[in-house]
Amino acid sequence: MTIGSHNPDSMLDSTCHYLCVPHASLVVAAGVFLPTRTFQTRSVSPRELRAVKTQYALSREPRSVPSRRAPPPPPPPPPQPPRGSDPAAVAPSTPQPPQGLSRRRTASADHQPSPSGAATASLARERIRRRGEADSGPEEREALPFWQRTWFLALLLAMAAASFALALLLYLGLDLHVAAPAQSYAADPDTVVEITYGSVIKLMHERTKFRLHSHDVPYGSGSGQQSVTSFPNVDDANSYWIVRPQPDSSAKQGDPIIHGTIIRLQHMRTRKWLHSHLHASPITGNLEVSCFGGENESDTGDYWRLEIEGSGKTWRQDQRIRLRHVDTGGYLHSLDRKYTRIAGGQQEVCGVDDKRPDNLWLAAEGVYLPVIPRK
Repeated sequence: MTIGSHNPDSMLDSTCHYLCVPHASLVVAAGVFLPTRTFQTRSVSPRELRAVKTQYALSREPRSVPSRRAPPPPPPPPPQPPRGSDPAAVAPSTPQPPQGLSRRRTASADHQPSPSGAATASLARERIRRRGEADSGPEEREALPFWQRTWFLALLLAMAAASFALALLLYLGLDLHVAAPAQSYAADPDTVVEITYGSVIKLMHERTKFRLHSHDVPYGSGSGQQSVTSFPNVDDANSYWIVRPQPDSSAKQGDPIIHGTIIRLQHMRTRKWLHSHLHASPITGNLEVSCFGGENESDTGDYWRLEIEGSGKTWRQDQRIRLRHVDTGGYLHSLDRKYTRIAGGQQEVCGVDDKRPDNLWLAAEGVYLPVIPRK
């Protein structure tokens, strides 16, 4: 069978049904004409036909695909720096593999893949990079400063300490507010302060500077009622008195007090009223002044008439006053005769019949309610 000049693909399909032998005069191999020889033919199986087609297709490719089993070429040796030169200056510019990798990872990183496996090599390099980051993570964290590694824990501790301090301040503030005695407030000298009903004040004897005082200690003589003295110290909770009107008065809290008005003074701690009667005082034998009664127990022995010294019409803090007892007519008085036993160092408070320069009193420390205007 002689083959002429025809298309190699169609010729392959028509002639590959037979197996060529050396007795023929012409053979076709990879599309090249050979000298004419005589061939003997025989039938071929489909498997052999597919093998021939595969070999023919491979022979027509522009380049050959390297075998997957072929061993990779060995990596080139690193260049040696010349003598007397800086090793860092002649170091290779190729990226070095991450520290701490095994030999297998290093070899994979140094292997230069063939052009046909570029995508596979890229995935391999990405895998190696991630493994290197995972291996070097703890070392990098150890290299960070202490505050950068523990900032979250420090933030939690700071928030806990701030919460505890706030709770402690709130607790102490509430506790002090409940347990502390009433605080005294001195008025501004440049401000005129009116004394109104409901104000809590301390009365200071002008000459001796002692404050009108009482405590739950009875007299050992006379009426045996709760004793009243004058006390030298300014910071004393037993020297506060509440200014009240008489029971049948129409005056209300916040009203100013006019000259000549009858008032009552209630001891803030014991809730008893400043009282006087015809009993003799313990030291001088003048009219005894005591505390008597309670919230719902009061009589005319608790009435005192306000007398303002000077031309003022209403009671102000900067004005001197006298308190005259309604029943006995005695003026509230204190003198420098002091007790020596239970109330040692405290002066006697009594009532005297005559009006003297030394029985004047001033409103000192206290809580002064503002004047409430009435329609």
